[in-house]
Amino acid sequence: MKAWRAVVLAVSLLLLSGCLVSFKAPLPDSEAAPKGLLGQWTSTNAWGEPLNLELTEVGKHRYQAISYFRAKPQEREAIPLTVSRHGSRWYLSAKVPARYGGHFLIAGFELTDKHELVVYNLDLEQINQAIGQKILSGQPNQSGEGDGVLVDSDMDKVFSYLDNPANSDVFSEAVRYQRLTQPQ
Repeated sequence: MKAWRAVVLAVSLLLLSGCLVSFKAPLPDSEAAPKGLLGQWTSTNAWGEPLNLELTEVGKHRYQAISYFRAKPQEREAIPLTVSRHGSRWYLSAKVPARYGGHFLIAGFELTDKHELVVYNLDLEQINQAIGQKILSGQPNQSGEGDGVLVDSDMDKVFSYLDNPANSDVFSEAVRYQRLTQPQ
């Protein structure tokens, strides 16, 4: 669980009761991150622990998130990720460890006027509802951490659903980071 928690923190996706929305395909690595995304960020996780996040470029349009607790800076996990802009929203994706399905997470994010990085989870119940209504396709995806769903719709269909303003309630704020001005 410790490694998985680090993965989740690295991409700022706090699993709600172990529930996970995953996707068969990642975001393509064909887009550059928005100005201001890369660098060092700080926040406090759901357990009240201060944590840092470092976002760096590791190749053309390929990025890495390194997350660590301030109390344990030597325990770091590097997670590769990609970003993409669709409609008016930015998204990131990262691979889920094999023991949790080995697929991909997708989250929304924004950089605010207050120089904050806000990351948004996808609501499992809303995604299941979209699958039930045949807007998206997918199937249950069980793991040791709880129930989830694997969305297997093509990414154009997924983004058509996510970018629709009528579906804005599918996103919930997971974490809010502030720019770290001095490394800790």
